[in-house]
Amino acid sequence: MTARIIDGNALSAEVRGQLAERAAALKTKGITPCLAVILVGEDPASAVYVRNKVAACEKAGMRSLRDVYAPDVDPAVVFARIAELNADPTVHGILVQLPLPKHFDSEAVLEAISPEKDVDGFHAENVGALMQGNPRFIPCTPYGVMKMLESANVPLKGAEVVIVGRSNIVGKPMAMLLLAQSCTVTICHSQSRDLAFHTKRADILVAAVGRAKMITGDMIKPGATVIDVGINRTPEGKLCGDVDFETAKEVAGAITPVPGGVGPMTITMLLANTLEAAERTQMRCAK
Repeated sequence: MTARIIDGNALSAEVRGQLAERAAALKTKGITPCLAVILVGEDPASAVYVRNKVAACEKAGMRSLRDVYAPDVDPAVVFARIAELNADPTVHGILVQLPLPKHFDSEAVLEAISPEKDVDGFHAENVGALMQGNPRFIPCTPYGVMKMLESANVPLKGAEVVIVGRSNIVGKPMAMLLLAQSCTVTICHSQSRDLAFHTKRADILVAAVGRAKMITGDMIKPGATVIDVGINRTPEGKLCGDVDFETAKEVAGAITPVPGGVGPMTITMLLANTLEAAERTQMRCAK
């Protein structure tokens, strides 16, 4: 058996086309969705992510702002800029690219962003809303995974789901979203005993731990849906996920590749959150 590939590139293109149509409709009402991105430092991967986000915005007919600061910038400068963006009614989403330099309090920076413009979904107020089942913004990677499961017609109600990874960015919000769809969810992590015992039970396995090819084919239930969130590099410099794709595809029923799987959907759902914020602005103005 060879698994069906859940193509993130194809789904992303489809969703971005829909978002572009909605953005064009908003423009006729005098509102151009706008995302402001703040980058501190010179991390090459962060610079690429920011460049891709800005380019995706512009391609979808949205406006983007980009502020880049030196790695030794005084945090007060960044906090002042966030305050300006919070107060600007033409800016609908604000994103601070992580990780930040060590002299920054990352939590304080995220909390400084207005919850109504927190399109990453990381503000404590938005995390709480997600926990209560009434999210304002869904964190982008879990949001993308849910769209992929939906597009692949993966049954969720009653499904056994195992998530490997407990981060605030992926693991925890992913669990909340799947619980809301009546899945039975297990979260595994670095201290979990006998990881394979858990993963072999999963109808849906989400790998988000950041260790290259950690999940192998013999750890997967035959026919399971495998979602690989990981992005790692092999010693040869090639991109790979947390799942050993070659062995996993012979066991799984459906699987996401790396690259071309979850990655494109993460940026797509950032655009979706920004657009939703702009649409809420339009609705408030219409009242």
